[in-house]
Amino acid sequence: MVERLANTEINARRISHVEACFGSSGKPLFHPTRVLVGEGVLTKLCRKKPKQRQFFLFNDVLVYGNIVISKKRYNKQNVLSLRNVRVEEIPDSDTNGGAEGTEVLKNGWLIISTSKSFAVYAQTAMEKQEWLTHMNRCIEEEKKKSGPSIDVTEQFAPAWVPDSEAEECMRCKKTRFTALQRRHHCRRCGFVVCQGCSSKKVVIKNQSAKPLRVCDTCLTSLANKKDNSPPQNNKLAFGDTSISDSESSDDTRT
Repeated sequence: MVERLANTEINARRISHVEACFGSSGKPLFHPTRVLVGEGVLTKLCRKKPKQRQFFLFNDVLVYGNIVISKKRYNKQNVLSLRNVRVEEIPDSDTNGGAEGTEVLKNGWLIISTSKSFAVYAQTAMEKQEWLTHMNRCIEEEKKKSGPSIDVTEQFAPAWVPDSEAEECMRCKKTRFTALQRRHHCRRCGFVVCQGCSSKKVVIKNQSAKPLRVCDTCLTSLANKKDNSPPQNNKLAFGDTSISDSESSDDTRT
């Protein structure tokens, strides 16, 4: 089907419509061999709460963004290369909406990539299976053409644990979160942690060129896996990662 649609006028019009919906804030999506396989609204498990996002599955990339006006306007476009993506089903028995009284989420799966990983949920079990079937097929075909770009699971970004899932630090198990005691996320394991357990930042290959917050457990793990170099300018170099005091970075995301 993909081969038949490539370089056709109808496919070009569909891709052009997606580009127009994102406007000037989005990236150009047209490519002679790119085909729009399917699209739809999925519930993405975000840090604060689940939110609906518009997804577009192409034969080589997955594109998603915020819904401004349904089928007409989207923003905050994200593009994930399928070469760097894998998917994992989430059993319904293991899914929940977080805090007591929130909606229970079903029909979910993890989208795991080198730069970002997260859970999404479909409205029905049939819709979930259709998404998984098409995504797995596109991922397999893309890797056959270009070969997998990564082989080590360690290089995939973690899916963040939602804030609502953690009333206390998931590392020390002592610090309880309040209006003054903020939640932070480790960019290597995705755990919700306190400031005391995540005072350092590292450059994590594929995620960002800037130092990102990591918990002390992951910091130790990184240090054990790399050859230690002498400290230079308050940093320790570990091959593809560098560790520094969190105050030295201008990255304000937590």
